[in-house]
Amino acid sequence: MLLPNILLTGTPGVGKTTLGKELASRSGLKYINVGDLAREGQLYDGYDKEYDCPILDEDRVIDELENQMSEGGVIVDYHGCDFFPERWFHIVFVLTTDNDILYKRLETRGYNEKKLQDNIQCEIFQILHEEALASYREEIVHQLPSNKPEDLEDNISQILKWIEQWIKDNSS
Repeated sequence: MLLPNILLTGTPGVGKTTLGKELASRSGLKYINVGDLAREGQLYDGYDKEYDCPILDEDRVIDELENQMSEGGVIVDYHGCDFFPERWFHIVFVLTTDNDILYKRLETRGYNEKKLQDNIQCEIFQILHEEALASYREEIVHQLPSNKPEDLEDNISQILKWIEQWIKDNSS
């Protein structure tokens, strides 16, 4: 059976991982967190001292994911989206969070002040939503609120309905 590929993107701290893991558990799709994949495979191209984090080697990530993505049935979780091939995804969900809630989540993670402020600015200016719209067909890009537990349940329900419909529409 043909299954869709889904991209979950958004500023760090908006709830991509929580949504992705729960969605995979309920849908049977495979969940891939690109940050974890990069860590496990050391898919890095240096270190950013200013942000205190490794720099992702995007080409190696693409090479690592290519076969799984062509098989279908994958949920990809990453805070960037402009380097993934457009052909990979059937739908893109950009999670958004109110700035005061996001600030607290990032503060809890121990982000340094510059990283914290830059991520809040990214959310204020909807940088990742704009990146998604620039990288994929507009009709497959959707924003989802991610502020409270009820949002998580609503988002899961909405995406599960979409998956079910996609499977119906694409089965022969």
